Amino acid sequence: MLTTILLQTIATADTVLNTPAITSGTSGNLWQSIEKGGVIMIPIGILFVAAIYIFIERYLTIRHSTSREGNFINDIQTLIEEHKTEDALELCRQTDSPTGRMVEKGVKRIGRPIKEVEESIEVEGKFEVYELEKGLPILSAIAGIAPMFGFLGTILGVIKIFSDISVTSDVSIGTVSSGLYVKMISSAAGLLVGIVAYIFYNWLSLKISKITNKMERNAISFIDFLKETEYDKSSGK
Repeated sequence: MLTTILLQTIATADTVLNTPAITSGTSGNLWQSIEKGGVIMIPIGILFVAAIYIFIERYLTIRHSTSREGNFINDIQTLIEEHKTEDALELCRQTDSPTGRMVEKGVKRIGRPIKEVEESIEVEGKFEVYELEKGLPILSAIAGIAPMFGFLGTILGVIKIFSDISVTSDVSIGTVSSGLYVKMISSAAGLLVGIVAYIFYNWLSLKISKITNKMERNAISFIDFLKETEYDKSSGK
């Protein structure tokens, strides 16, 4: 019985989907289509809103973290060469960026062993990267969970269709096909949200990776500068 119905559905799907009822549903109001997806569209919608919010919040954070650096490292080195440590610390605070906070830890420890300065910068750098990556694991989870919710909605819809058939004995191809069309909306929505979240996650990861590399280069440049300065002092130059 079930096999016969499925074969009939596949054989006449094009005819049914081209009927006025289905065509109008496809081109109708978006909100009506969402409502046809059933209750499962609620969690999918929540996941979509969460993905958009995380992306915008992280994008603004990342943009702010690099917008005020300019020639920060060169300015810091100049101030340290002029023995203006307090001015260097103030510049770090005003910069308000991951690199600024990282270098600030090193400036505060100038005069101590280079190894200690290097370790303090490294620890602060790890904290800064962690702060930048906040929310990305959630985006990754949304990319995997949203399609599952969509598939679940379709499966529950199919179960309901055949449950109704067993009760009413109405096995008309129009009833089965239109029901499947409606329930497939949840799968399409789940896949769409998953794809969007996946794109957001990878784009933000790429941006953070670039910032991390820049932070590492700045940290190495600052440490090398301190080592050279220390050597000059020890050699009397």
